[in-house]
Amino acid sequence: MDVRRIDVLSDSTGETAEKVVRAAMLQFPHSGAQIRLHTRVRTKEAARPVLERAAREGALVVFTVVSPELREYIHATSYELKIESLDLIGSLIGKLSTFLDRQPINMPSAMLPLSDEYFRRIEAVEFTVKSDDGKEPRNFKKADLVLVGVSRTSKTPLSTLLAQRGLKVANLPLVLGVPTPHELEEASQDRIVGLTIGLDPLTEIRKARLKQLGMSVDANYGLREQVKEELDYAARIFREHPHWPVIDVTGRAIEETAVIILESLKERDEAAKNARASIV
Repeated sequence: MDVRRIDVLSDSTGETAEKVVRAAMLQFPHSGAQIRLHTRVRTKEAARPVLERAAREGALVVFTVVSPELREYIHATSYELKIESLDLIGSLIGKLSTFLDRQPINMPSAMLPLSDEYFRRIEAVEFTVKSDDGKEPRNFKKADLVLVGVSRTSKTPLSTLLAQRGLKVANLPLVLGVPTPHELEEASQDRIVGLTIGLDPLTEIRKARLKQLGMSVDANYGLREQVKEELDYAARIFREHPHWPVIDVTGRAIEETAVIILESLKERDEAAKNARASIV
């Protein structure tokens, strides 16, 4: 079967468009489709080779371009070359223009002035990198969120994804027989989330990781009995902290887990707000 290709074309970083496509692709887990990202495409000359290649290979083109002229060019060329294409942002800009009764500035996001929100997210990412894998326990008190779980429960990728949303995230690996640091108990307990996973899936993930590192899959790290002991140890810690929500990441994409965590935090914030209001 030929590989199906999706060309994501953007006049900026393409981050948003790629995330939208990948989120939609979660509904087609076995498609084997290849996504190719083309960033900072701001002229017809830059767009043409991408479109011609897409036409030759029968690729789908998904684009986010704010320039009306370039957007029209991509539409016209797609029609000319018989390319399946999808304009992710054009129709939305048009609808917003009518609804807001304003004309868009038609400037790619990468060229817009840097906002306070941008710098807040950069700060969150820097904090999260420094606080990965329990490296800075003192940061637990400063964190917006602390993720706790055994090795290979997606703590680092989840932390990175949530940091990009502006959250300062720290994470702590639970190691069999090693007590959690006192800084974890001193941190705000309503900001700590436990992560768990099924025994068999985690065993397979660890074996794959050992193989990737060129190590024996029979090392303790990947043995089912060892993995079970670690998960049981984590479960005991979670039971000792009943206020921590515990999320099972088995079979979940990190994006889905991130949404569950954000919803959990939102529910807690709303509950705390309502409790304060009832006291007043």
